[in-house]
Amino acid sequence: MNKMLIALAATGLLTLAGCVGSMDSSQPAKLAAAPALSAEAQAALTQAEADVADAKKQKALWTTADKALKSAQEAAKAADNAAVIKNAKIASAKTKLGIAQLKYPTTESFK
Repeated sequence: MNKMLIALAATGLLTLAGCVGSMDSSQPAKLAAAPALSAEAQAALTQAEADVADAKKQKALWTTADKALKSAQEAAKAADNAAVIKNAKIASAKTKLGIAQLKYPTTESFK
């Protein structure tokens, strides 16, 4: 039984050692070469994320605002500044409309 446990432990260590040696050495270079967002795009994305969080908290989040934020976040991963700004502004505008809608009278009738 002890020999079997030792054999399994040795096999596990050899497997881990093989995984460490097979790492791609160019991976850090790929991370450093990734293009960054412009300051304007980053600010728009940050504002949209805050607006969506506020709308969620007030239970006034429209699905179109949520989809626009997700599109902006995907564009941010690709460093597409124009798409980030466009979708973030849409998300912010729709969240403001959703929050404003809370002030409208209900359409329920109380009989």
